[in-house]
Amino acid sequence: MATPGGLIRVARRGTLAQNMVVDRIFSGIQPTGTPHLGNYLGAIQNWVNLQEEYSSVLYSIMDMHSLTMPKEPALLRQNILDTTAAILACGIDPKKCFLFRQSLVPEHAELAWILGCITNVPRLLRLPQWKMKRASQSNGGTVGLLTYPVLQAADILLYKATHVPVGEDQVLHLELAQDIAQHFNKKYGEFFPVPKAILSTTKKIKSLRDPTVKMSKSDTQKLATVNIVDSPDEIVLKFRKAVTDFTSEVTYDPASRPGVSNLVSIHSAVSGLSIEEVLHQSVGLDTAHYKMVVAESVIQKFAPIRNEIKKLQEDKSHLIQVLEAGAEKAKELATPIYQEIRRLVGFQ
Repeated sequence: MATPGGLIRVARRGTLAQNMVVDRIFSGIQPTGTPHLGNYLGAIQNWVNLQEEYSSVLYSIMDMHSLTMPKEPALLRQNILDTTAAILACGIDPKKCFLFRQSLVPEHAELAWILGCITNVPRLLRLPQWKMKRASQSNGGTVGLLTYPVLQAADILLYKATHVPVGEDQVLHLELAQDIAQHFNKKYGEFFPVPKAILSTTKKIKSLRDPTVKMSKSDTQKLATVNIVDSPDEIVLKFRKAVTDFTSEVTYDPASRPGVSNLVSIHSAVSGLSIEEVLHQSVGLDTAHYKMVVAESVIQKFAPIRNEIKKLQEDKSHLIQVLEAGAEKAKELATPIYQEIRRLVGFQ
């Protein structure tokens, strides 16, 4: 069902014949190594479902975007492989989608330049991510950091993607992509579909040490973030130390009880139960015991994934081959689209 601002919850393969339009998914993930619990529940788990529901799906390891925050080349190379191993282990199937590394398809950067030339700087300066991330850079922010939302738009539009799974904090960037598509169409004629957002139904996963902020790999508090490769002992420790409050009952009230509510959200997402079902099962438990229930659910969810990641990490050549094969398929799709863009803007 459509919602305001072009947001939708889900669209399935059954709609394709009715619309006579190939619905196409595009999404990407930055290579930060093995994902954490929030990445898995907020994005990757949704990706696995979407590859079953759509007939045309592209997932990209966004290595070009990762350069907006400085990284050592050796670490970036390893992170690309670790991220690839993790999403494969989580259930992404290269036979059902195109899984590729962004920088292997140079048309992403070329289209970003074209789109950047029809994008206003003040619009980019108003984006909250620019204001937030520039504060962490001693030089006041780089050109890449300012313009990466334009590259995001190019990532999507290069394939004429119709739907993009996003988190709530990425909606403004997708709105920019929508506006850029409309601006291009007005200037050069109807060409790009205006992509719609698919919002995950999973609640945003918060830090275990500060449930007012989302879980992040860059969090300096080691106990704040659960990584999918954490050992059972590490997971138990992190949930045991999770910040809650002085009320022992398990309830769901994100405004007044963010810590306990975050645990309930995690339990619901990893178990597949609704919030109401989780609360019903937790009647009579105090928060200390409930933390261990949630920890055990997470351990059971991640055990097979963690084992598969270790196996995949031992075969780097396979991971590289998967990304290169996916890039070739992505290029085949992108090349005729980009050639038409070149013709439209006057390059040929």
